[in-house]
Amino acid sequence: MTLGDFIALYQREHAVTRNVLHAFPADKQDFKPHERSNSAHQLAWTFVVEEMMMLKALANEAVLGGGYPPAPETWAEVLDAFDAVGAKVLAAAQAASEPSLNPVTFFIAPKKTGDYPAVTFIWFMLSDQIHHRGQLSVYNRMAGGKVPSIYGPSADEPWL
Repeated sequence: MTLGDFIALYQREHAVTRNVLHAFPADKQDFKPHERSNSAHQLAWTFVVEEMMMLKALANEAVLGGGYPPAPETWAEVLDAFDAVGAKVLAAAQAASEPSLNPVTFFIAPKKTGDYPAVTFIWFMLSDQIHHRGQLSVYNRMAGGKVPSIYGPSADEPWL
């Protein structure tokens, strides 16, 4: 795992996540499939928060502390925040050098933290975002939206 590999994958995966976010019906932002599930709005905000943590890791700042930032009120504001932080993550990753990145302290088990190499941590955040993107694509279908192509065709976006 290198920073260069991350940048290439980040550009592709960020664009796919952006497509899934834009496909979700904004008027259904409060949708949640179960009472214990996050709403679509909160799930989408998770993408922004994870990218904020990537940005902090790339800037050699602590990623824990300060609590979970509150989400803006509207779906459009979440989308704007996702685009804005994404541009910052890409610029920071392109400007960074792996030897200058400090280890990142983050959760490794319930109520336990440990250190990750910074590049491993940003890969972890991107992987978690991909996981949550899968959740949002299911929410999208359940909320009546159309699911875009992610890694191949979907029922709503066939390739043939």
